[in-house]
Amino acid sequence: MLISHSVEGDTLRLTLHHSVDVHTRAAAAAEVEALVHTHRPRHVTVQAPAGEPTPATLSVVVRAHRMCKSLDIPLSLTGATTATQRLFTANTT
Repeated sequence: MLISHSVEGDTLRLTLHHSVDVHTRAAAAAEVEALVHTHRPRHVTVQAPAGEPTPATLSVVVRAHRMCKSLDIPLSLTGATTATQRLFTANTT
């Protein structure tokens, strides 16, 4: 399982269990999009996998951020290294 989720109140919590590669990136992005549209949360958090993520993993998270932003849903990244947080911020501001 690549992504698991839970709903706590109005927050959708997504966990990426391992890094995404180019072969699973599209499926992961589609799964995130489906979960957001199904649960219609007011906030989304994404728990990053341990270690430095692959570029494809960061791509999925940035794509999810853009989709959530278009729906006025804030998305935050948790559990990421400082370097990953900087990359996420640089690609979402």
